[in-house]
Amino acid sequence: MEIADVTIVKCSRRLSMFGTKEAALFKRIMIVCVGNICRSPTAEHLLRVALAPSDIVVSSAGLGALKNKPIEATARSILEEHGHVLSDHSGRQLNSALINESDLILVMEKNHIDGVLSIAPEARGKVFLLGKWQDNREIPDPYRQGKPAFVHAYALIDAAVNAWAQRIKR
Repeated sequence: MEIADVTIVKCSRRLSMFGTKEAALFKRIMIVCVGNICRSPTAEHLLRVALAPSDIVVSSAGLGALKNKPIEATARSILEEHGHVLSDHSGRQLNSALINESDLILVMEKNHIDGVLSIAPEARGKVFLLGKWQDNREIPDPYRQGKPAFVHAYALIDAAVNAWAQRIKR
């Protein structure tokens, strides 16, 4: 059992001791990539769907966000091909306030962990790879690549989101 598993189990037991049958360990989850127009909005949507119905707030931001830009057209079309209807998205920059209000921060690449911690060092311990449960798999950026790169990123994101959702819903 890994450290994160132990933390989740310990916190879940503490919550159950207070008689809250469905108490959520994480109330606010932030998903981070670079531009906040491809991977993180895709993961945000998929995780929100996977956790529904839930009071958990799932959002996303970028380390170098393309502020106020919509989700990239290919990323949107792949979500739609899989039956998802995406609400409006507007790229936003990650900042210390967003980090501090998040209970769990999921990133796409190992260097994103360092990027988050450079903004808010106190976030250590709540920042993990989205692909943590797939042997710490990184999810490559499909931006400005062809549709196959987006399809590959979607498949990795979908698997990683489902693994997190199973653990969060326990």
